[in-house]
Amino acid sequence: MSAHDMSHHGHGDHHHEEDDGSGHSTVRGYMIGFILSVVLTVIPFWLVMGDVLGDASKTAYVILGFAAVQVVVHMIYFLHMNSQSEGGWTMLAFIFTLLILVIVMVGSLWVMHHLDTNMMPSHDMTEMMRR
Repeated sequence: MSAHDMSHHGHGDHHHEEDDGSGHSTVRGYMIGFILSVVLTVIPFWLVMGDVLGDASKTAYVILGFAAVQVVVHMIYFLHMNSQSEGGWTMLAFIFTLLILVIVMVGSLWVMHHLDTNMMPSHDMTEMMRR
């Protein structure tokens, strides 16, 4: 056997129960990600169904915050994005994803606010139309 053959073990030999920092996750990492995802889904559901905050706009902002945190949890625990793997390219992808997330969230809020203020007739307008 050559030195090259002896220095490499099989490709499947490096699957252990601890995170080796190479981007390969463990069952524990997946479970943490799953539990965080469930919690970050159940809390906004409870906020809406229980009308906990009482104000729809506050509830929307809180839900958007939970959604942003959930995207980050998915990227870290399921897509294995960190600053060490692949020479930092995943960090660049992470920053790009955060930028797109902010644009989509702020744009959605802006569009919904614009539609709410400009498309719905106010109470005064409906009274004037009845005369």
